[in-house]
Amino acid sequence: MGDSISKLRAPMPSDPVPSIQDRMQALLRGRRSMVGLLGMIVLVGMGEHMAERFLPLYLQQLAQASTAVMAIGLLAGMDDLLSALYSFPGGYLSDRLGTKKALLFFNALSMVGYLCVILIRSWWSVLIGAAFFISWSAISLPATMDLLAKVVPKNRRTMGVSVLALVRRVPKMLGPVVGGACIAVWGVEAGVRAAFILALALALAACVLQQRLITDDSKDARVPEASPLRLWREMPPGLRNLLWSDILIRFCERIPDAFVVIWATRYVMHPVSELTFGWLSALENITAVLVYIPVAYMADRFGKKPFVLITFGFFSCFPLALLHSQSLGPLVAAFVLRGLKEFGEPTRKALIMDLAPEGRKAAMFGLYYLVRDVLVAFAAFGGALLWRVSPELNLKVAFVFGVLGTLWFAWRGRDVTVPAKTT
Repeated sequence: MGDSISKLRAPMPSDPVPSIQDRMQALLRGRRSMVGLLGMIVLVGMGEHMAERFLPLYLQQLAQASTAVMAIGLLAGMDDLLSALYSFPGGYLSDRLGTKKALLFFNALSMVGYLCVILIRSWWSVLIGAAFFISWSAISLPATMDLLAKVVPKNRRTMGVSVLALVRRVPKMLGPVVGGACIAVWGVEAGVRAAFILALALALAACVLQQRLITDDSKDARVPEASPLRLWREMPPGLRNLLWSDILIRFCERIPDAFVVIWATRYVMHPVSELTFGWLSALENITAVLVYIPVAYMADRFGKKPFVLITFGFFSCFPLALLHSQSLGPLVAAFVLRGLKEFGEPTRKALIMDLAPEGRKAAMFGLYYLVRDVLVAFAAFGGALLWRVSPELNLKVAFVFGVLGTLWFAWRGRDVTVPAKTT
């Protein structure tokens, strides 16, 4: 018996034992893929945020006043709607083609959209181009997370996701500053077009970088299966209540979102320049970065619901703060408040995963965002109608939605209690 066990435990000569060289090569491949992934996020994200951020001003230059307002609302609505609808085909193509080929395809789509804006001077060409580039983050997210899971060890994936989230903040901080500088030098129309030309160059550089560094995984391609209706029936009440609260909060965010740049640079008593607005956007993202990790650490120790509730409160207060910001000083405070809306965003995502049933967490996560973003797409259209009536009414209605979402989560939202360890 002992001999049999010894034979079972003894390494067989035919067993493939990886050498130190093989292990080092696998590690380097993983690191190269991670560098390629992070570099792609910075390059494409820079183009995304330095060009798209100022599209409302560009539309105002190209269209008549009434047409411009509706085009801005349509642009914002497209962002939400396409973000929801693109996540499923993004995951399908990632599984079907492999991560490397799928990311190349997604970047190519963005470049087609940039060319539409660069080559055709018309407000409708902006909307057509936006259908290709405006939801790059959403369509590429499944492939990005799939690659992250492959190259980062299981015991470090949480840190990998955190690093990914922080790296995404870099272009969000720098992009608006570069875009604002382009407008300061060349004016709104020529400056925005220059930003899109630079975005096209950065997207092309990202394609080269990811194809050189990311490991080809097309041999692992597979066909996914999903049934949203069946998943909806399986969604627990606690997760549905979080979803309804989140939808109301996103109405609060999206109703004024596309018009924030117009409010700050055109409507306030002492308007700021486009370059200053770029710095305000950078300040918003710096604030978000500073609170991201500490709050996630505390939420794991003290429970998630209080931090999500505080986050919803910050969302709700921003429209009211913006309404009373008529000069640079109050605008700075308002954008710091806007950055604090990230206070518990990682915690909210973790709570979704806690409330989702075992074995359905990834699929339920996708369903949550599909339902939320499809419904919230109507907020941007409604925001345009409210803005045409009165910019002040737009901000006040947004505040009301925020209060309703916060109160609903305070009443019906639930936390997940981790059982205490027994001795």
